[in-house]
Amino acid sequence: MGRIAVVTDSNSGITQSEAKKCGVYVMPMPFFIDDETYFEDIDLSQQQFYEKLEGKSNISTSMPAVGSVTDLWDDLLKEHDEIVHIPMSSGLSSSCETAVMLSQEYEGRVQVVNNQRISVTQKQSVWDAIELVQQGKNAREIKDFLEEVKYDSSIYIMVDTLYYLKKGGRITPAAAALGTLLKLKPVLQIQGEKLDAYAKARTVKQARTIMIDALKNDFMKRFGDPTGSNMHIFAAYTKDRETALDFKAQIEEAFPGQEVELTDPLSLSVACHIGPGALAVACSRKISVR
Repeated sequence: MGRIAVVTDSNSGITQSEAKKCGVYVMPMPFFIDDETYFEDIDLSQQQFYEKLEGKSNISTSMPAVGSVTDLWDDLLKEHDEIVHIPMSSGLSSSCETAVMLSQEYEGRVQVVNNQRISVTQKQSVWDAIELVQQGKNAREIKDFLEEVKYDSSIYIMVDTLYYLKKGGRITPAAAALGTLLKLKPVLQIQGEKLDAYAKARTVKQARTIMIDALKNDFMKRFGDPTGSNMHIFAAYTKDRETALDFKAQIEEAFPGQEVELTDPLSLSVACHIGPGALAVACSRKISVR
């Protein structure tokens, strides 16, 4: 019997094939597209999603069904002693709160981590959990550790269009109209629970500089690590990989000697709200061996 199973959801950007290779379990996020239900990376690929999104299909996201969550846990607990479940931030979805409630019926064998992360930083939490399992930590110790370091991360995102933020109710139609008229490239930030406005750029070039400068400022003031030597650094994107590769090179130039990981395209559940053409830079502090 395996000791601890690590579970997350597809908001993390971990694909089903990657999960199998790494020995983790990924709950696919459900989508409603023109009144039909799809599941990310199961019967909805990146290409299919963008075809539907740009074809103006009616798309909305949802949280995994309660039965899907408990069925997965029940199956895993036949072969494992405990589960560490790492959902997306409770500040951005009710799926975390629901998982916490459901876990109360499992007598401590399921530990739900509310560490306020999403996307690439949520993914790093999964890799950190695996490392902690290898260190011999139990599920409760892993949960406590990941929640203790939850704010040791940052994400900055430039959106190419305000259309999808308006559609998802993240900004008002008036603000979206004004931003579109002025051709603004908003930079958003995630540091903990919420998606917040950070800056307004006139061009993609300016937005890229703003995001890198924001990361430098975090390294200096929040993390006390000006060179980023103790940080994981990520470049991320929706749809346009070539532009993302160029942005990655720009980040590497800003932090010489540090590895910058270009992730797979951001998860569809994230892309649904920010649209194609988005760029992001993110970081997460490397965990220490304890």
